Amino acid sequence: MNWDDLRVFLATARAESLTAARGSLRMDPATIARRVARLEQSAGTALFLKSPQGYRLTEAGLRLLSHAEEAEAALSRGIGALTGSAEQLSGTIRIGAPDGCATYLLPQVCARIADHHPDLDLQVLALPRIVNLSRREADLAITVSRPKTDRLEAERLCDYKLSLAASRGWLAENGTPASLGDIKGMRVIGYIPDMIFDAELDYLSSLGVGRVALASTSVSVQLQMARAGGGLAVVHDFALPTAPELVRVLPDDVSLIRTFWLTTHAGPKDARLDRITALLRDGIRDEIARLEAEAARPPA
Repeated sequence: MNWDDLRVFLATARAESLTAARGSLRMDPATIARRVARLEQSAGTALFLKSPQGYRLTEAGLRLLSHAEEAEAALSRGIGALTGSAEQLSGTIRIGAPDGCATYLLPQVCARIADHHPDLDLQVLALPRIVNLSRREADLAITVSRPKTDRLEAERLCDYKLSLAASRGWLAENGTPASLGDIKGMRVIGYIPDMIFDAELDYLSSLGVGRVALASTSVSVQLQMARAGGGLAVVHDFALPTAPELVRVLPDDVSLIRTFWLTTHAGPKDARLDRITALLRDGIRDEIARLEAEAARPPA
């Protein structure tokens, strides 16, 4: 088994189909299929479960995957040492993130990284669900809860704040609640209740809110609903600078704290991914601190 065989194996495992793997391998699907069959014959076992839906790893394939990734990381570190590529980053990195982070934090952070590394391509995968790193949807992910699997590892990135807010116009027409009890009779904006993909996002239950009159799977849409005078919404403090129409409501009673986690595949990592992870970590922490400080300043 040589590195070229492992390269075909890794691309197929990550893409989960021959058609999707051809882009990174620059081979036609028939050639990839022959290479996979040759690798399985050499290994003496099936590495993939093959079906019209694609190629999924068998137990043997999963065991090989971790070793193949270690070999890939070691090769990348060796090439970096020879070429001096540690200083300038290149290639493509895909980052999975919840849409609040993807909309209000990552654009600025990624733009600054791109300014310093013009040969690096950064792709942000913003989805109203948990990004599946195990299926290679992304190289790394920012999550709102720590993953519960040994195949992933996570570090605490930083805390962030959320507040209850509404537009000035809506409060002028409907009144400002004086207590949490008053909220129950007011129109509330939030997630579609049966589509909340992480318990950390179930903000309204802790406030005793039952009915969500205006709902979306996207926090960006929820923010725009609040800006349009839709009602009360729980919003990220780091998003408030983009919404001057909104004011905090019951700030002494509603001040939620959540945590972002930086999640990657378990095991050895190449130097490039380590550096990108560090740049994202520092950039997101700085951006949250800057935006939350701006949101906390009283209006002029």
